Amino acid sequence: MFEMWGRVIKNGRAVKDITVEVTEGDTRTARVFAGLALICRAFDLEQPQWLDGNVAEFFRLSRTRFAPESFIEKVDFDYLQIEITREDR
Repeated sequence: MFEMWGRVIKNGRAVKDITVEVTEGDTRTARVFAGLALICRAFDLEQPQWLDGNVAEFFRLSRTRFAPESFIEKVDFDYLQIEITREDR
């Protein structure tokens, strides 16, 4: 089982959150991208761009934050955070 948690933070508070179960993808990377797609779809957001800092943070901590600059469209929140909450191997 592979689960990811996503939440939108605005003014220091979580205004939206969701946990998604990812059933597709053969690799961890594929499951992360699939999970991010599910989270963004649930929040009606485009998928953010992965910047070098996001990649490094996710590699170290299995979580990262996407600032408004990561999105092409204007967003009305401080950041989107994603985190792997369950990863059975």
